[in-house]
Amino acid sequence: MTDALLKTEKLRNFIDGEWVEGKEYTAVVNPANGKTIVDVPLSDGGDVNKAVQTAKKAQKEWALVPAPQRAEVLLRVGTLMKERKERLAQLLTMENGKVLEEARGEVQEGIDMAFYMSGEGRRLFGQTTPSELKDKFAMSQRCPVGVVGIITPWNFPIAIATWKSFPAIVAGNAVVWKPATETPILAFELAKIFEEAGLPKGVVNVVFGKGSAVGDAMVHHKDIRVISFTGSNETGRGIAAECGQQLKKVSLEMGGKNAVIVMDDADLNLAVEGILWSAFGTSGQRCTACSRVIVHKDVKETLEERLLAEMEKLTIGDGLDESNKVGPIINKDGIEKVKRYMDIGKNEGAKLLAGGYVMNGGKYTDGNYFAPTLFTDVTPDMRIGQEEIFGPVVSLIPVDSLEEAIEVNNGVEFGLSSSIFTGDINRVFQAQRDLDTGIVYVNAGTTGAEIHLPFGGTKGTGNGHRDSGVQALDVFTEWKAVYIDYSGKLQRAQIDVE
Repeated sequence: MTDALLKTEKLRNFIDGEWVEGKEYTAVVNPANGKTIVDVPLSDGGDVNKAVQTAKKAQKEWALVPAPQRAEVLLRVGTLMKERKERLAQLLTMENGKVLEEARGEVQEGIDMAFYMSGEGRRLFGQTTPSELKDKFAMSQRCPVGVVGIITPWNFPIAIATWKSFPAIVAGNAVVWKPATETPILAFELAKIFEEAGLPKGVVNVVFGKGSAVGDAMVHHKDIRVISFTGSNETGRGIAAECGQQLKKVSLEMGGKNAVIVMDDADLNLAVEGILWSAFGTSGQRCTACSRVIVHKDVKETLEERLLAEMEKLTIGDGLDESNKVGPIINKDGIEKVKRYMDIGKNEGAKLLAGGYVMNGGKYTDGNYFAPTLFTDVTPDMRIGQEEIFGPVVSLIPVDSLEEAIEVNNGVEFGLSSSIFTGDINRVFQAQRDLDTGIVYVNAGTTGAEIHLPFGGTKGTGNGHRDSGVQALDVFTEWKAVYIDYSGKLQRAQIDVE
């Protein structure tokens, strides 16, 4: 039975401004209670091709619309999202499981992105520069790439989509979007908002389906000139290889193994608060989640005691119940992955202080719940200290100094987010210089990025591009250099310079 919030039992693809029935369907399940919410299409390469051809045609017209007018559509999108924020948040919690206050925050992130990128419609700045020759003008300008393919994950079903689609749209591109099959409802709702806001037909197309069918077809399609992907490192590497063969632009935002550093002079109460929020928010299913705490040995025992005391207070359950602070894992596969790491950690010699088990019985019977987990006496080379678990699991790693803490932080294959708690300004500046992550927090956890700054990381986290901020435009635009010679004669650069 479809929830009354949704008012439909089957989602449809959105292609050329039309709602298109799928050939096959699969169920979308609420991870909090195991109930089917709605059915979603399982599309194929033919559906992708229709969407791409539609987008290709629409983009030619959309690129000719003045950028400030394109921005007005995004402004209306943001306004509609703001009006529907509570409903969108509740739908997000239903399909994703994150608690309602987090869902509201995610929807707000999309609203903020709409308003921010609408402002770029009156900027999209290029540069003017003096020419080396007389009576000659030189400038650069941003131009749209064409058709953009975006592939988004289930853990942030609307925020990440807005990071990618809004800059693409305001820059004059058309979009083909594959949402995650686990969380398609917010994509369906955002497509309706695009339609209502007056976005021309074909500028945004939503094709639901599996990565092996829809995502693969998008990556291989010659008329999609950019792929922007957020997901696993393994999948991202495969996408990068194929896009490289096609000389296609690709933006990758993948995993993280993020650490909070707690120094001996830290405010431990604040550190505990930051760790709990970063580690157990969204049940640890964030690419920026804190999964390591690198703690100075002089405060290790005190920090452990305070963490354990506060972890006992965490309320776990359906995110629609606002008394709960931790929701479910997305699906059974996610639960099984977290369970495997419990055995790995114990076999490696880590000490399990709390959690480490699937929550069953009572209100947890039909959902996917894993107890918030704390390991201690973890060494930097252990797998639980190196590999992304993507669940509510934290490993405490003791160190003797800031220098050692920074070395441990940097000693993983990922480089997304890091944090340090300290009252020493000298340590702050040393840490922000030497931590090799794309995001650094001081006296805060590893989560909480704001949309007007670039989001992304180093090493195995990505390939150098950024979502969010003005830097997101670099993914969806090409630079064009323009020279205007009004001398009335042929002037040869470098040759005719006196």
